[in-house]
Amino acid sequence: MDRVIIFDTTLRDGEQSPGASLNSDEKLEIAQQLARLGVDVIEAGFPIASPDDFEAVRRIAREVKGPIIAGLARAKPEDIDRCWEAVREAERPRIHTFLSTSDIHLSHQFRMSRERALEEAVAMVRRAKSYCEDVEFSPMDATRSDREYLYRVLEAVIEAGATTLNIADTVGYITPDEMYSLIKGMFERVRGIEKVVVSVHCHNDLGMAVANSLAGVRAGARQVECTINGIGERAGNTSLEEIVMALNTRADVYGLTTNIDTTQILKTSRLVSSLTGIPVQPNKAVVGSNAFAHESGIHQDGVLKERSTYEIMRAEQVGYASNNLVLGKHSGRHALRVRLQELGYQLTPEELNRAFVRFKELADKKKEVSDRDLEAIMADELRQTTETYHLDLVQVLCGEPAIPTATVQIRTAEGQVRTATATGTGPVDAVYRAIDQIVGLPNRLEVYNVHSVTSGMDALAEVSLRIEVDGRTYHGRGANTDIVVASAGAYMSALNRAAATIAAGHGRPALAEATV
Repeated sequence: MDRVIIFDTTLRDGEQSPGASLNSDEKLEIAQQLARLGVDVIEAGFPIASPDDFEAVRRIAREVKGPIIAGLARAKPEDIDRCWEAVREAERPRIHTFLSTSDIHLSHQFRMSRERALEEAVAMVRRAKSYCEDVEFSPMDATRSDREYLYRVLEAVIEAGATTLNIADTVGYITPDEMYSLIKGMFERVRGIEKVVVSVHCHNDLGMAVANSLAGVRAGARQVECTINGIGERAGNTSLEEIVMALNTRADVYGLTTNIDTTQILKTSRLVSSLTGIPVQPNKAVVGSNAFAHESGIHQDGVLKERSTYEIMRAEQVGYASNNLVLGKHSGRHALRVRLQELGYQLTPEELNRAFVRFKELADKKKEVSDRDLEAIMADELRQTTETYHLDLVQVLCGEPAIPTATVQIRTAEGQVRTATATGTGPVDAVYRAIDQIVGLPNRLEVYNVHSVTSGMDALAEVSLRIEVDGRTYHGRGANTDIVVASAGAYMSALNRAAATIAAGHGRPALAEATV
């Protein structure tokens, strides 16, 4: 096969990043964008983990057309059954089950013998096969497993009906040469290997996830499991955008293609970053803000003369606009709607009205509103959690030697209006203390990030943060030309998420954990 299957696990393994919890609406929005991106398989979640995760997987199975929709299940009967219930309505359902094969896991974590693990793997693949033709099996921690035993397990699950075998480098331990040898050995030693798709799932603990995945591909693997922006547990997973653009840019080396529409990469990256609250580092390959930026005079001179001197990819390939239509305060609703459609946003009349109000507010403060400004407005305005509390006013007094003082006014969903004033170590701290006086939801601020969306003195500031409430984390974001107002918006967004979860009476209980 001359094509690599792209298996996206952003909604499962990616969501296991600390603080990256997504609700079912957000998962569905990302899944729909992944379908537009052209991924072959969407691993929509871990249905046994919680009622909310189950519902998210089921909604995606029902509503997202095109890709295979997979759910993850431990090698346990209840997991397999629950997974099937979640994915059964998909056009193309898949059950993905896993069990460790390394002695370190079997001995210390599972308290299970090799023979017992093999029996359980076979039994659960057969159980999954009774529901679904498309069954994937992952030997967790495969890269630290005894190869002879690993190959025995793989042969047995092929015979039991597995259609995809996924080699999981669960702790990011293997090197590219070792991965090549391991996959090559499978094709040489595992009976029936020609009947299945061989897959690789690599973690980035040593910074080699993409390199290891590509080594697996060179050895014959034809599925790569990856995430948008490389998010995931610990140091993250193989980055989808890096794998795809490596295969695309170095077709002379790999001779392989994917079904990915690369022009959707940047939009997908920004959507995932916005909804998870995990910023993309500026020097991130392919999608970082510096990926196509040139500051060195020598580089600038070369690029102006011939782009290929210092660019191995064209920015337009991954979704950057070749030229920006700049909007300003005199632009109308029609121009805004057209530009947002060009950026991939299909808005209802109500959503357009809300976006237009925000656009006009920003245009009055800035001479020009760029595409990146518009994307920030959309992320801030159209993905708001149902508001239990709405920030009506924020006002601060600060300076040197003044004591930072903030006054806020908050309106509740019931229409009550309350005002509070507080002091703090700085204006943002004072605002947060004033908000806390009204909302009264004890929390701990874990992460606070602020960055400029665009350049210039009138740049739009984007604030993303993460708070902890009762052992659960919630992210929030806000955008404004005023950093303090953006900070207040981000804090209110996170508090509203927490309030909505508490009101619903169901969080994300740790009923089950997956790594793979």
